[in-house]
Amino acid sequence: MAEAKPGMRKPVFTKVDQLRPGTSGHTLTVKVVSSKMVLQKGRPDGPQVRQMRIAECLVGDETGMIVFTARNDQVDLMKPDTTVILRNAKIDMFKGSMRLAVDKWGRVEVTEPASFTVKEDNNLSLVEYELVNVVEE
Repeated sequence: MAEAKPGMRKPVFTKVDQLRPGTSGHTLTVKVVSSKMVLQKGRPDGPQVRQMRIAECLVGDETGMIVFTARNDQVDLMKPDTTVILRNAKIDMFKGSMRLAVDKWGRVEVTEPASFTVKEDNNLSLVEYELVNVVEE
């Protein structure tokens, strides 16, 4: 674990409604609204039993909500009403809509309960994006 060096810039916190397709490196403080397990499979025949767990969690802040795809150990942290900091999160596109994810380069940390109320009428994962390929002339 690298220690923070003096002079390292503090992460700029992103608000949910600032998230855009194809962006990454976001640090957000969000509250977990709900979580549902979508995949749970283990290979009991393997030498080590690695369970693959994926949960879709609705997370948000005072600007809006988005679906966060939690994997494996992250699933245990994403309990409804928990406030978490997502470090180095990225936007994945799933069927034309945005999903937030934290891969091995990022972290999910449970933090102090946030004072904000999640804006539940602005769910960014319900917005469909048309994937347009720009052709260079």
